[in-house]
Amino acid sequence: MGLLQQAALLLLVYGCSAPAPFPWSDVRLPETVRPLHYDLLISPDLTHLNFTGEVRIRIAVARDARAVVLHSKGLRLSGARLLTSGHTRPLRVLELPGFEQIALLAEGWTIVRGAHEVRLEFAANLSHSFHGFYKGYYKTRRGESRVLASTQFEPTHARAAFPCFDEPAFKANFTVRLRRESRHISISNMPKMRTVELAGGLLEDHFETSVRMSTYLVAFIICDFLSIRKTTKHGVEIAVYAVPEKISQAEYALNTAVTLLDFYDDYFDIPYPLPKHDLAAIPDFQSGAMENWGLSTYREAGLLFDPEKSSTSDKLGITKVIAHELAHQWFGNLVTMRWWNDLWLNEGFAKFMEFVSLSYTHPELQVNDYFLEKCFKAMEVDALVSSHPISTPVENPSEIREMFDDVSYDKGACVLNMLRDFLSPDAFKLGIIHYLRQYSYQNTMNANLWESLNNICHSEDSEQGRLKLDSFCARTNAKNAASKWFMEDELDVKSIMDTWTLQEGFPMITVSVKGREVRLSQERYLKGRDPLKASGFLWQVPLTYVTSRSHTVQRFLLKTRTDILYLPEEVEWVKFNVDMRGYYIVHYESGGWDTLVNLLHINHTTLSSNDRASLISNVFQLVSIDKLPLDKALNLSLYLSQEREIMPVIQAFSELVPLYKLMEKRDMELLENQMKEYILLLFRDLIDSQSWTDEGTVSQRMLRNYMLLFACVRRYAHCVTTATQLFRQWKDSDGNMSLPSDVSLVVFTVGARSEEGWDFLLEKYLHSMSSSEKRTIKSALTFSPLAHKLQWLMEQSFEGGALKTQDLPSLVISISKNPKGYRLAWDFLRTNWHKLINKFDLGSSSISRMVTGVTDQYSTHEMLKEVKDFFGSLEIETGSGLRSIQLAIEKIEENIRWMDRNLPLLKGWLDNHHPLSRLPLV
Repeated sequence: MGLLQQAALLLLVYGCSAPAPFPWSDVRLPETVRPLHYDLLISPDLTHLNFTGEVRIRIAVARDARAVVLHSKGLRLSGARLLTSGHTRPLRVLELPGFEQIALLAEGWTIVRGAHEVRLEFAANLSHSFHGFYKGYYKTRRGESRVLASTQFEPTHARAAFPCFDEPAFKANFTVRLRRESRHISISNMPKMRTVELAGGLLEDHFETSVRMSTYLVAFIICDFLSIRKTTKHGVEIAVYAVPEKISQAEYALNTAVTLLDFYDDYFDIPYPLPKHDLAAIPDFQSGAMENWGLSTYREAGLLFDPEKSSTSDKLGITKVIAHELAHQWFGNLVTMRWWNDLWLNEGFAKFMEFVSLSYTHPELQVNDYFLEKCFKAMEVDALVSSHPISTPVENPSEIREMFDDVSYDKGACVLNMLRDFLSPDAFKLGIIHYLRQYSYQNTMNANLWESLNNICHSEDSEQGRLKLDSFCARTNAKNAASKWFMEDELDVKSIMDTWTLQEGFPMITVSVKGREVRLSQERYLKGRDPLKASGFLWQVPLTYVTSRSHTVQRFLLKTRTDILYLPEEVEWVKFNVDMRGYYIVHYESGGWDTLVNLLHINHTTLSSNDRASLISNVFQLVSIDKLPLDKALNLSLYLSQEREIMPVIQAFSELVPLYKLMEKRDMELLENQMKEYILLLFRDLIDSQSWTDEGTVSQRMLRNYMLLFACVRRYAHCVTTATQLFRQWKDSDGNMSLPSDVSLVVFTVGARSEEGWDFLLEKYLHSMSSSEKRTIKSALTFSPLAHKLQWLMEQSFEGGALKTQDLPSLVISISKNPKGYRLAWDFLRTNWHKLINKFDLGSSSISRMVTGVTDQYSTHEMLKEVKDFFGSLEIETGSGLRSIQLAIEKIEENIRWMDRNLPLLKGWLDNHHPLSRLPLV
């Protein structure tokens, strides 16, 4: 049905005798009418799970019009009228559900240019999903259910709570009033001014008018939470809200938020513009967190820290997510992308600022040890044909939701880190301050950021940092044949960064050293068999390198497909992409790899741990595109028996573990076990050196959990014996014994292998008031070899019974990694597909993560056919066009190619280097 026919049918349904066409035919709203101010009243009924509301929108009309077009989704509308020049006139409502738009028609008269006020009344049920204005619940320690109502509007769900201009560029001020019963409280973006008593015992809370902001940042909650609060040194009141029985776990988040908001206030040199900021732990919450201005919302496990039961990993995760959401108060809220194609301006920056802020405020967390993970993760997606540029055209809501992916977040953060290193931290900081000041309360595009960074040396903001910038601004005019960082007289950030944001993928830099001459070339790194997809790509690459003669970082901007640089003297080796600060991989020809592999075996600490991690990543990625044979990568891996740093170890696991996971799907048990034992033998000394305590630095404690979990899952006897003993003691104490938090997951995972242990853990899960403990137990339950228990977990989570539905996506993915559960997860996904996309939203990160997470280790033609047949049977409206489906299919095809090409070599290498059965297993 076409748009005109659809509109005509809707008019007939509403009883109109003269059908009129919908006056707009674009999924984007017209720009001729803009909102200035919303006066919003919301009245929820938490007994009957519905709500009513009224909105008055002051609008500016740029030219005479016959209609006002805005957004509405699933709302029952009434009382539409226009207040103009002191007169009220009725408006006729047309709806266009396909575009989630309504048109307010002036019949027989004209809405003249100027300021007017639109008034609408509306009603709807509270959403049963996790977006819009939705219901949630939690259970008290005594098992009593409590109901609350909360919002999640990003990216396109404000329209499901009230009629609005639901696009980020339509910024306005908001004055919110919320009605509630006396047993509840209400919170919103701004501080509460007063409460008015109404008839029937209802209370109406009036909130201060907000600053100009986008609709997706509006938030309100009706609940019975308690709060604790503090004031920052800049005078901003910070409060953390949680359910009453968990408020004791809010103190760490409160102190962290105070520290971080003060840091950002100083770092950006722009005061946080609101008088308060609340952080609310929501029991039912699908996203990790949401940056609503003045009221950020979080999963309970993402905000609440239990000193007795939360692990170091929990603390790191909570601190990072708070840093992310508070960074958004400037990047995203104060300055907002004009349209969702530039979502990365919000998310890439916030992800990047997690690491910048915490390296200053929480050095003990050693966050820089984990930044590389983000780049490697992004590259996994970005190496496929189905990837997309950081800035990508999108139109409809499902396309917009698909932008919330590893490319926008992690690649965005990594290219910003590369740019910061390129410009220098001081210059970069002053450039973004200039950007934030110039575009405060406005909307921007990529080019606006590049312009701000390009004009650092000429902006007024640079005066405060003139001494630090003198050398930088001088070198933009310098030319040095041996180290040409800038190739032109004028720095052109835009021309450099457009190559990273407007085209997908990333470059492979091939290096060939002959004497003092270093020959360089670049091409797109691309898995797959389509050479046309690799041609035509060119990046401006800020190369960095160190040599055997000098650990001083040298720089070279590669702007062409090939180039040559000259070293001051001959060297034994050269290592490019120092500390993996650049978003590219490096291939060393002319014996370069042999030299670096030999260096790792002789003295691996000559290179930094990040450099070692990047070499591990690069060598295995080059195997995937036939640039290196597999035995070259495996020979490099032998040095890992000496490795003790977390990033090289984690990256080694990321490259080696998938090899036997692919074998699992081909029923190659003998070779699979041989590969497992090789990895175990490689890290045996490191595993045996681990204590079952919470001692050491953050990275040491994170590594301890990682190593012991791997060892116990692989049934290494020394690990299993200790974990079994600890689990028995914990169980005998009825769960009251205090386990070291960093090894509790290991202990629970071993305990979950038996029916009795699994059931005991579930009982403790159901009654625990610690979000961290619940998450740890849930993970352990999914690692169990008991297939019927795994099936039960998914069914219960889907129903929202024993486990919350918000946890279903991560639970299904975790079960898919279990050799006893991967078929169960796939069958569950396709059986419940249509219900899942209704619950989690088509194109959402939850759906996308399940699609790719469940299938990314498949390695047979039979499984590929199953995946293609199922997703090929879908219609467009049920997901057939999702990018995540194309990514999943491409990944399986690549897995098949890798296995077919490398299995014989892998078997031969393992036979020569690792005969089976050297380790005590149970």
